[in-house]
Amino acid sequence: MRILVTNDDGIFHPGLEAMVNVLQHFGEVYVVCPDKERSAISHSITLRNPLKAIQTSLFSSSVHSWMVNGTPADCMKLALEVLMKEPPDIVFSGINIGPNLGRDVYYSGTIAGATEASLSEIPAVAVSLASLESTNINYQQVKPLFYQIAEVILQNQIPKGMILNINLPYTSKELCKGVKVVPLDMSVPRYRYVGLNDPHGQLYYWLKDEYQQLTGLPKDKDFSALREGFITVSPIEMRGTQKRKTDQINRWFHHFNRNKEEFFHV
Repeated sequence: MRILVTNDDGIFHPGLEAMVNVLQHFGEVYVVCPDKERSAISHSITLRNPLKAIQTSLFSSSVHSWMVNGTPADCMKLALEVLMKEPPDIVFSGINIGPNLGRDVYYSGTIAGATEASLSEIPAVAVSLASLESTNINYQQVKPLFYQIAEVILQNQIPKGMILNINLPYTSKELCKGVKVVPLDMSVPRYRYVGLNDPHGQLYYWLKDEYQQLTGLPKDKDFSALREGFITVSPIEMRGTQKRKTDQINRWFHHFNRNKEEFFHV
């Protein structure tokens, strides 16, 4: 099995190393990652600057790895179109520091890496860790949780046009409550702008992550389940259009198409 790995925290991030260490138990691992952190860059790609893919030896000799001066989506496109001789069987993106919940799917570079693979009809999984600390993470505690999740996923088949967004609680295997398959909670405004004055009295706005202060979360969705100590799995459909909705919108313009001269004042 060929497993392709990417992230948005950069190729030197220990979360990536932890993911690679686990996935080596299941197959041949390829790594194509940004050369530095590209968090919250969403699904952007590089249009007007050249990209460079440098082969590295950061991992064991059996792992084929490259670092790219681009975004997670760039990394996926380069891996699939140029760097890999054969397409991967599955893509994993992560392990991201900080959970990706609800509306985060629209901002996250971690999610974007998985999404880009799914657009090429390759099964894809995004994995994040519910810790906001960027240092002193005990990955020996995290890896058993990820191993068990990866094992189940690799024994099954992700439906076409879908990615799995997974969040791991930062806890031991013994204290983890289990796994909940839950929808994304789009009602939660996790990030808010706050105003701060500089020493000269100029007001600036910073984006504040209020994840730890959130209360009254709706039950049976990703935010609340993760808070309770469950591993959350949220299937996300990458469906471009829905026929029923398309037909509904088409009816809006039915009169327009029958009366073009009236609308264009011809």
